[in-house]
Amino acid sequence: MRVVSLLPSATELLYALDVDPVGVSHSCDYPPAAREKPVLTSTAIDYGDDRSAADIDRQTRRVEGGVYDVDEGLLAELDPDLVVTQATCEVCAVDASDVLAAVERRGVDAEVLTLDPHSLSDVLDDVERVGAAADASERAASLRAALTARVDRVTDRAAATTDRPRTAVFDWTDPVIAGGHWVPGMVERAGGTPGLVTDGPSKPQRWTDVRSFDPEVLVVAPCGFGVERAADALADLRSKDGWDDLTAVRDGNVFVADGNGHVNRPGPRLVDSVELLASCIHPERFDAPAPDVVRRADAGPRA
Repeated sequence: MRVVSLLPSATELLYALDVDPVGVSHSCDYPPAAREKPVLTSTAIDYGDDRSAADIDRQTRRVEGGVYDVDEGLLAELDPDLVVTQATCEVCAVDASDVLAAVERRGVDAEVLTLDPHSLSDVLDDVERVGAAADASERAASLRAALTARVDRVTDRAAATTDRPRTAVFDWTDPVIAGGHWVPGMVERAGGTPGLVTDGPSKPQRWTDVRSFDPEVLVVAPCGFGVERAADALADLRSKDGWDDLTAVRDGNVFVADGNGHVNRPGPRLVDSVELLASCIHPERFDAPAPDVVRRADAGPRA
């Protein structure tokens, strides 16, 4: 079967199911083999390493029309049987409506599978949905079982303590946006008490509300940023009024994480993210992942 994936999480899932996609999006960077595939999307937004969170936000707001473009000629040339896209976030990947229109205009005879996960359970359901669509149902069932077992181990171990620190996860820093969708549920499974957003999508936050919640653990994982850029983005927070008074800052429980590959990407590595969060919330009970995935931050005031 010829499969095109237009979002990174689906690309990761296809490779985990031993399905080799014939084309991917420009954001598909894992596993490394995905970087060698024909690229069907592009964006007008400059996400370069020298761009701040505020600059990227300004660019996104100024775009007229869709943030992403689909190479319809290449799509027709690749002639896929299945195209996997998404409807969860219009600024994260090409939207399903654009893909459907491109398929129709080019007369491509392909099933378009639209993923729209809003919880960890949805993500696990998508493992089997994608597996069924890609003729890999048996492998999908095995993968889901393995991922579920890992989540259950974290949940059971975290449940053994009554200490459930107030935990906030930021998936953007300027403006401050608290992670929604699957994030609050993952915080609960990892042994924390979510706040700011407890259900629904990620939401911009008033700083006064952040101070009122006063997180005991703060994980900064900007969407599309790795650990190093997340550490740089802390500068957006250090200058906030009352930053030094936050319990997480005072106690040294501010962490920077790989939002690009983990926290913000609803694919198989989201299970890694449950383990990542558990290591931040209960470091005495869980081993920390590698420092290129998450690390404790220098969260002191900006000089």
